[in-house]
Amino acid sequence: MIDYSKPGKALRYAAVPALLLIVLILLWPFYTVPTGYRGVVTTFGKITGIEDEGLVILPPWKKLSVFSIRAEQADIEDADGSTSDTQPVKVSLTVRYSIATDKVAEVYEKYSHNGDLSSYVQTATQEVFKAVTARYSAPDLIGERAKVSTDINAALRDKLALYGAAVINIDMRNFSFSQSYMSAINDKVTQEQLRLGAENKLKTVEAEQKQKVAIAEAEASARRAQADGEAYANLTVATAQAEALKVQNAALAQSKEVLELRRIEVEQTKAQKWNGVLPTAIYAGAPIPFLDVSK
Repeated sequence: MIDYSKPGKALRYAAVPALLLIVLILLWPFYTVPTGYRGVVTTFGKITGIEDEGLVILPPWKKLSVFSIRAEQADIEDADGSTSDTQPVKVSLTVRYSIATDKVAEVYEKYSHNGDLSSYVQTATQEVFKAVTARYSAPDLIGERAKVSTDINAALRDKLALYGAAVINIDMRNFSFSQSYMSAINDKVTQEQLRLGAENKLKTVEAEQKQKVAIAEAEASARRAQADGEAYANLTVATAQAEALKVQNAALAQSKEVLELRRIEVEQTKAQKWNGVLPTAIYAGAPIPFLDVSK
């Protein structure tokens, strides 16, 4: 049993747990690597291992540094370049990247102890933007913006791979040329729109004229067809009438001969039946006496 009546002895007994606690803290072997990180283990400054997420137990002569492999972001404002036709161009970009898990030791040793490569990403992006825009003329850079973005993305992936980083995505914004060039483009667009408007108006007028000509030609054709039809109809009627007259004349000629034959036959019949007595009167409107030859 501790005798607290003696101050010196009590102090010694109290100092022992405190000393043990200090030693335990200094020699604490338990470490934790959070999610989205890796643990870089060094022994007297030399990298001797990479630990995954979770609990890590290390001897006191080893040190654990937490290294991020989570998505990081680098903002590049007003990156400038020049087109193949020497037009200055600017753009702002946001690059999201992360450290490749198999490159943690290399990045820790050469570039960053915590996984932050934003300064390297900004420099690489500037270089890539200059190189890509130099391959395009100003009109192509505007007209093929999607292809330009693809080229920047591909070139930046290759560039950042040298630093052990993998590009997740790139946002390109505020893509712009100099004010004078943009004014020239706007003027050109305006002139082109006016030209197209004039051409469309001319085409409309030409179409209307062609339509009027087509209508006039159709009406003339219709009139000619109508006249041709009427002439043909008149010719047909005249031909029919002539044929009818021929038939009638032939019929009349035949009828005269038949009628004359019938008349002669009737007269013969009358002559055969006549008794030799003449009529005493001929009636037309009033009786006319015949001459009496007996007197």
